[in-house]
Formats: sequence, structure tokens, C-alpha cells
Amino acid sequence: MPLFRTALRAAGVLVLAGALTGCDGSLFAPTNGPPVTAPPAKAAPEGGIVPPSPESDAMRAYYTQISAALLDQGLLRQDVAPRDAPFSARQLVDNFVRIALYDEYTAHGGNIIARESVSHLRRWEKPVRMAVEFGASIPEAQRAKDRASISAYAGQLAGATRHSVRLASPANFTVLVLNENERRAIGPRLAQLVPGIDATAIRAITNLSPATFCVVFAFSEGNAPTYSRAVAVIRGEHPDVLRLSCLHEELAQGLGLANDSPRARPSIFNDDEEFALLTRHDELLLRILYDRRLTPGMTEAEARPIVETIAAELLGGDS
Repeated sequence: MPLFRTALRAAGVLVLAGALTGCDGSLFAPTNGPPVTAPPAKAAPEGGIVPPSPESDAMRAYYTQISAALLDQGLLRQDVAPRDAPFSARQLVDNFVRIALYDEYTAHGGNIIARESVSHLRRWEKPVRMAVEFGASIPEAQRAKDRASISAYAGQLAGATRHSVRLASPANFTVLVLNENERRAIGPRLAQLVPGIDATAIRAITNLSPATFCVVFAFSEGNAPTYSRAVAVIRGEHPDVLRLSCLHEELAQGLGLANDSPRARPSIFNDDEEFALLTRHDELLLRILYDRRLTPGMTEAEARPIVETIAAELLGGDS
């Protein structure tokens, strides 16, 4: 999960529209990352794990350095209800509007560019069923740890949203944990997971800059404001805290909180990387998003009065 979050709403080539969010480490990372030219990953022998490539080893060293630098700066905090970051109902409302009803990135000329735009409320209406897929070079111990983390976090998201979210099959939300070569070769699998996915979305994943730590695409059918599929990509080279931070941000953003706000605190939906884990503030944003008084497709003008009522109820009228 990186340092500068993004959100994209773009029309698919066929019947899909997608929202992309991601984390970008350019604010803290060195100007130049490790070499990123990587040949396709070798297939794993049956029942075995392939060794990571030299490119992946370089990426692992790079992200270990980045993680240490962030921690040295007092970032990637893991306290979820910090006393030094109080927030009012008014702040909660403003943060919700900015994070849930605006997009930070857009598709233009086959590329993704930073351009904030007004959007509308989007979320899942059907149950969210998550699955985890690993690249061939991800060790078994790491796979077990990641599955446990994602399963536990799915339960936390279900509790926050009061919407059905869990690991199950068949899945409509796939989490891909991939090392460098595996991610660059993942295009055919993306086409299987999301029939009709466009080339821009595939390039955004396979050509991911080292400055971007992780991404998630949430897709809807046509112009519908409800999601039907999502794919998150987590770099397998991340050390533990950066890896968990990625999971927390991307899976939450894949539920509909697609934007970031520099004013949101304490929050993972901010580009400053102060917090690594979903905070109480963020759980309230999810609770608001999935409140049945709100309807997918609502604009800010339609949603804000309802959000104000919900926020006052959640925080006891504290303004």
C-alpha cells in the first residue's frame, strides 16, 4: 500500500466501468527505483515454489528500505483510535463526501492521469466474496499468513459495513499477491477474472511503477453505480507492515471509498501514510457508505443531508 492514493473512474471497452485506487510512494521513495525490466516468470513445478527473480529480489530490498524510512519518520502508525487525532461529525461528513463522492484520477488517451472530478456514490449491493491468488514464487508460509490476514480483515470490513464480506468461492473480489515478474505477466489472468476489462486497466497493473505500492480496480456493469467485480494487486515483495497497510487500504477502497483527502485524519484514505491500518474514523466512513438510507448513484447534493444525519447519530451529535 503506498504513499499517495489514487482513484480512477473509467469506462471499459465492453460492458464494464472501473474504479482504480492505489498507493504511491513517490513522496518518500528515492527518485529512481530498482530496475523494473523483468522477463516473464517461470511456471512453478507441480507442487513447488519457484525462486524469486533477481528483479524481485531488488524490489524486496527497495521496499524494505522504504518501509524502514516511513517507520523512522513515525509513519505507518497502527493505532486505530489515536487520542491526538480527534474528529467531529462535521469533519466526518466532509471527509466522506471527498472520499466517497470524488475521483482523484481519470483515464485519458489510454493512460491514467491525476485529475480530480465529481463522482457519485458507489458500493456493492451483492455479497462480496473474496479469493486470494498467489504468484508461483510466494512462499507457502507467506501465503498462509496473507490468507489469515485477509480473512480476518474481511470480517472487520463486514462488521464496519454491516454488509456481507468474506473469503468464499465463487469469488467476485480477487486479491492477487504477486512478485515483479508475475505481475508483469498477469494480463491473461486479468482477462479471465474480468471479462471485458480494457487495455488501460491491464496496462495500469502490468506496467505499475515502483513508486506505486498496490492498486485495486472495482468494476461495474455498464454505467451502473454498483460494483460486480474487483481485483486488488499486492506486491509480494513488501515487508510485513507495508503489506498489511496495502491490504487494509486497497480492500477498503475496493468497497467504494475510492478517493483520498489530505484533510482526512486519522485515516488510511490520505496521501501522507501516517496510518497503516483502518482506523475508527475509516470504519465510520464505511458504515455511512453502506447505510441503507443512501442509494448508489447519489450525487453530493443528494447524499450530504443524509450523511449529516447519519454522522450525527454515530458521533452523538458532536459537531
